[in-house]
Formats: sequence, C-alpha cells, structure tokens
Amino acid sequence: MSELRLVIFDVDGTLVDSQDLIQQAMVFAYDQIGVPAPARDLTLSYVGMSLDLIFQHLSPDLSDAQHAALSQGYRDAYFHMRQQQGSALTSPFFAGMRGVLDGLHAQDTTILAVATGKSKRGLDKLISGHGLEGYFQSLQVADFHPSKPHPAMIQACLTETGIAPARTVMIGDTSFDIDMGRAAGVHTIAVSWGYHDAVSLAADRVVTDPSDIMTTIDQLIGSDA
Repeated sequence: MSELRLVIFDVDGTLVDSQDLIQQAMVFAYDQIGVPAPARDLTLSYVGMSLDLIFQHLSPDLSDAQHAALSQGYRDAYFHMRQQQGSALTSPFFAGMRGVLDGLHAQDTTILAVATGKSKRGLDKLISGHGLEGYFQSLQVADFHPSKPHPAMIQACLTETGIAPARTVMIGDTSFDIDMGRAAGVHTIAVSWGYHDAVSLAADRVVTDPSDIMTTIDQLIGSDA
C-alpha cells in the first residue's frame, strides 16, 4: 500500500461560499454598536483570520470593548442566520468541491483535515449541516491556535496524523492559508474562486477549476495509487 498522505483544507472561500452570510453578520455587528460597517471588499479580504483580529484590522480606532462587542454581535448574527436557513443555503459548496471531498475521502491512503479561522462551534455546525461527519481526521480551529498565518494549525494536523510535511498539502484561497502552509513546510495549492488573488499568493500550484485539484495533489505529494 502507498504511504499515507495528508490533504488540509481551508473552509470559507475554499470549500464553501459563505461570503453573503459573513457580510450580513458584519453589517449587523457594526449596526449594534452604531458604527458604519466597512466596505464589503475590505471586510472579505480578512476572511480566514481569527475573528478578534479581523476587527482590530478593520477598525483599529475602536476600543477593545467595541472590538469585543463586534465579535459577539457577529457571532450572534452568524449563528442565528445559519440556524434559520441551514448550512446548505448560508454556506453552500462551491460547484465541484463536494465531489472533490467525496473522491479524496474514498481513497485508502488519503487523510483529510481542516485548518480554519472558524470557531469549533461554527465548524461543527457546518460539518453536520453538510453531512461530513467522519471525513476529517484532524479539525483545527481558531479557538485553540494563534490566527493564520501562524503554522500552529498545520503543525497540529501533522502531529495528530503522524504524516510528514513532504506528504502534506494545504489548500486555501488567501495569503493567510498559503503563508501558513509555507511556514509549516508543507506543499501549497491556491484556489482562484476565493477571497484573494490566487496568482499573487506564490503557492506551489494555482487551481482555477475544482476538477483539477485531485491531479494537482498527485503531482505535489504523490498519488494514492
């Protein structure tokens, strides 16, 4: 049997399209403290960082108490909207990405993991909402690690699975994902349908269509065959 290999996915902007939900929650959070919300493009450019850091970058002139209120308001709005509408509507898969996950999950020597700026509660809800229980052998979230691009999340994936960096690839859509992968010494794939310009990220590979992901993984870390 082939040596095990590890494929780590970012979530928002890579697997699922949650930009409308994120923006609506942001607007609600700022409305709650009576401050105009930043422009949509600016808000979405920070997706992937830990939530507390996002507000420090978006609104550096606000107080710590206001930043805390924004974080709580965002969480409340996000979870309320998802509870009302469900993950399939608020965070749908990008076209073709569920098939990629299913194909990789079916491979005997491929191990899947997640490294996301989401909270544990948020990731758990998304996994249950999309029926992904049992797909990922390592789930790394913002609750327990420094924000991306710190390599702690990937290092935890490597430790939990026992797979070497040379047989590991990080797949994401932002500089936070790719810089995290580079810092951890693993291979990197940038996808073009997310929040940052994929070509500018200097990943090992850029993928513009989900149908090319599995072949690109094989090229970087060896095939499952």
